[in-house]
Formats: sequence, C-alpha cells, structure tokens
Amino acid sequence: MTDTSRSILSRIGRTPLVALRHIVPANGSRILLKLESENPTGSMKDRMALAMVEAAEADGRLQPAGPVVEYTGGSTGVSLALVCAVKRHPLHIVTSDAFAREKLDHMRVLGARLTIIGSDGGRMTERLTRDMIEAARRMTQETGGYWTDQLNNTDQLAAYHAMAREIVDGLPERIDAFVQAVGTAACLRGVAEGLRSHDPNIRIVAVEPAESAVLSGGTSGGHKIDGVGAGFVVPLWHDAIADRIEQVSTAEASSMALRLAREEGLFAGTSTGANVTAALRLAESLPARSTIVTPMCDTGMKYLKTFAAALV
Repeated sequence: MTDTSRSILSRIGRTPLVALRHIVPANGSRILLKLESENPTGSMKDRMALAMVEAAEADGRLQPAGPVVEYTGGSTGVSLALVCAVKRHPLHIVTSDAFAREKLDHMRVLGARLTIIGSDGGRMTERLTRDMIEAARRMTQETGGYWTDQLNNTDQLAAYHAMAREIVDGLPERIDAFVQAVGTAACLRGVAEGLRSHDPNIRIVAVEPAESAVLSGGTSGGHKIDGVGAGFVVPLWHDAIADRIEQVSTAEASSMALRLAREEGLFAGTSTGANVTAALRLAESLPARSTIVTPMCDTGMKYLKTFAAALV
C-alpha cells in the first residue's frame, strides 16, 4: 500500500545501478552508473541538501521557517530549493550567469531568491567561486539566515555514506573502483569512506577539469564542466581520499555526455561525461572483467539549451 502521508523528500536516494552496454572497456570490465538523475530534482545534490538542512534543524542552527543561504553553481541550489519549499524555509541563493539557465529557472520556480554574480565569459574560475562565497557571507549577515556553506559543511557526508551502502547492497559481486568528479569533494569523500569500510581495497578515483587541475598540483584556470572544479583545493578534500586523480577536459566531458545520450540513451550533464571518460581510462589499468561504479550526477535536461546550442 502506498503511504500518501509522505512528502516528495521521501523519494530522495535508493537510486538504481545500470551497466553501460555500448560504451564499454576493451578488457571486458563493467562500468555501472548510479542513476542519481532519478532523485526528485534529477540530481545527486538532493541527498546533501536534505542532509544539511535536517542536521541544522535538529540541533537548532536552523529555526522553523528560518531563512537559508547558499552559493551554488546550480544543482545544489535546485536541491535546496526543493527541500526548503517542502519545509517552508525562505531560500536565498548566490549563483552566476556561468551556469546553465535551466538550473537558475528551476530554482526560481521552486521559490528561491537569486543573486546573480557576473562571470568571465561564462567560465567557472577561482575568482568567480570566491566572489560567490563572499556574496553569500554578506547575505547571511543581512538576512540572519542559516548558511549551509557547502564547501565546508560536513553534515552532507552522511548522505554519501548512504549512497555507498546502496552501492554495496546493489552489487553482490566485488566492486573494484569508484570514480567521481570533485566539486565540494563531499560525494567522493563520503562514498569513499563508506566503500572502504566495506572493502579497503576498492580503488577511489577523483576527476577534475584538465583546464583547472589544482588537485593534481596544476594551475587554476577556467572551464565549463558544471558543478565541479572550484579553481582551488576545496576544504573537504584531502590527499588520502583518492588513489588516483584523472584530468578530463571540457571538450572530452561534453563529447562523452553526447555519446551517452546517443549510444546508451542516458542523457546526463558534462560532469557525468567526465566521470565516464575517467572510468574508461581507469579500466585499462585494471584486471579484465573488473567492476567500476560512477554516478550519473544529474539529468541532461538541466542543460538542454546548452546542448542544443552546441549542436547548431
């Protein structure tokens, strides 16, 4: 029987795993995508938004009907907008014209108030990230709101520990590796902690934009892979998280996202394209018939206008 008393928030998590059938490694290894696009807003960020808000409600940092503030490239803002709409918290978002218009519109539809910071030619850069953070700090002072502060907030790790449990429960066979692009680093860190508690030998691979490969010791630069690559080493990152770091360019990520749509019927954003590109590279160094898991971070419907413009 369906429990009609539960809200849409009860549909966050418990997403399926699907194996790629055509874009596959030559050595017979499997790449499985965790379909985070099946969360209510079409993004894995629903998990962390709910975790951050509920932790703050539980310990009194966020009062009933109290305002919430965040800076975001889009998906976190959409997810917070959903959670705050259901829980009746006013939401103030700092974002930028560098990010997909669809995400900004989605936040507004869900009731968020947006402050838009101008970008350098639509690129994600360290300067833009720091400008957004400073604007969020000022907005928190002005509104007296609770700042979820995703780059520093460890409450979200619990959401990704849950994702790790779902991966283990969904795969009775051995898991050899997990691959994920780094934005706040919370997903990679939380899932890595969860998977390693199950099997310390699982390889963890971080992915970052080749144009801004700061985790690899490179220089900060601009790129157009939404939601990842802040342009500096983010606070939740530490070197022990990953066994390996893969650099993927915006062009490679975009090309793979289109391949996933056309060859697998999986319409995802560029961060997922980066994940799959890195997973294919990793497979070449693993034994034959290994199993690699990586998130389909969100739905490509969040970037429909961007993809359509690129095809003209």
